[in-house]
Order: sequence, then C-alpha cells, then structure tokens
Amino acid sequence: MEPINQASTPALAAPPVRCAKFAIGQVVKHRIYPFRGVIFDVDPVFANTEEWLSSIPEEVRPRRDQPFYHLLAENAQTTYVAYVSEQNLLADDTGKPVSHPQVPQFFKEMKRGHYVSRERSLH
Repeated sequence: MEPINQASTPALAAPPVRCAKFAIGQVVKHRIYPFRGVIFDVDPVFANTEEWLSSIPEEVRPRRDQPFYHLLAENAQTTYVAYVSEQNLLADDTGKPVSHPQVPQFFKEMKRGHYVSRERSLH
C-alpha cells in the first residue's frame, strides 16, 4: 500500500462563507413591497420549500445562495411572519417599534432602534 501524498491530493473546496448583512433584532423594510419587520431568525442560504420559491414571479425571484431572514412583519393592514432574501431588505432607520404581537416572545426591549433578544432556553 502506497502512502498518500498530501501535496498531490486535491483539496475539497469549502462553500463560500458569507456573513449576514442584517442581525437578529434589527428592524428592516422590504426593498420593493410596503412592509417592515424585525428579524428573529436567519438562514445562511435558502431553506424554504420549492413551492414557496416558484410562487414568486421569475423576474423578482431571489437567488438561493444568500441569507434569508425570518421577520415578524407588518404592513398597513396586518401583521404576519415573512421570509425574505437579503437582496430584498434595507435597514429601517425610523426608530419606530414593530407592532407585531409576537415581538415580546422574542425580544425584551428596544434600544436605539434595535430589539434586544430574550434569553431563551434550548430544549
């Protein structure tokens, strides 16, 4: 059995590591649609269903290889949970709180326009 020459063994390429542009607790707004929200979770790349992705018109469909954010969202009519690609988000610097009823479940207060996460135990 011959020893493996590590110099000639091709290295496995690691997928590129991207840092998320936005943080948990940050208030953001959609780049196209009229809603805003607070981020409560981040997926490093697309992690939703194919059905969800294909329901978005192709001309505005986001790339999969970017962070996707879970938002406690609001618009002029209602509150809901949204899943939004990084390319479609902008920072909301209004300093206004988000009126979603689940905000207190995830965050204890808002300081300088940013929500402070609650300490949560993992099960």
